[in-house]
Amino acid sequence: MIIGYLTRKLSSKLRIVFVTAVVASLGLLQIAAADSYKLNPGDEVEISVWNEENLQKTITVLPDGMISFPLVGHLQAAGKSASEIEITIAAKLNAYIADPEVNVTVTSTRGNVIFVVGKVLKPGPIVMIQSTTVMQALAMAGGLNEFASANSIKIIRRSGLEDDSTETLLKIRYSDLEKGNDLASNHILNYGDVIVVP
Repeated sequence: MIIGYLTRKLSSKLRIVFVTAVVASLGLLQIAAADSYKLNPGDEVEISVWNEENLQKTITVLPDGMISFPLVGHLQAAGKSASEIEITIAAKLNAYIADPEVNVTVTSTRGNVIFVVGKVLKPGPIVMIQSTTVMQALAMAGGLNEFASANSIKIIRRSGLEDDSTETLLKIRYSDLEKGNDLASNHILNYGDVIVVP
């Protein structure tokens, strides 16, 4: 009886330790994901400098990828992580404030958008709240309609925000993806990708 009691106690403690470890690792994964996320035009960040009430702002990344912050001026935000922006702002504020502690928090990723156009049930923009593949995006668009040319789907991908950036076409054979024969074209989508379903 005592052995059974001790076993139950021990197993409940092990469960608590296991659950705590899982929660902690999930927290670390979320921190790592947040730190690796690259900003896009339309995203929103909250910037604050410790002990400086006048240096706290919520800012939307402009279509050209820039943001503006007091004493710093304009700086490129698109394509950079929150920690990279923290370092840039702190370096520029050093001329005005001794050892500034800058915190940049991504408060909205609504700029992380792709577009599905053509013969799907719900064409339009899709905000990606996580890594998204072609098949997932097509599912979010309601799937193909009965007139879609399933094996002629294309992704139009732009190389950057600059005027001279290039566009490339990626071809998708939906029937291969659907059957699981060749998943190579189930691309992970980038900000600004346009999926065209003829």
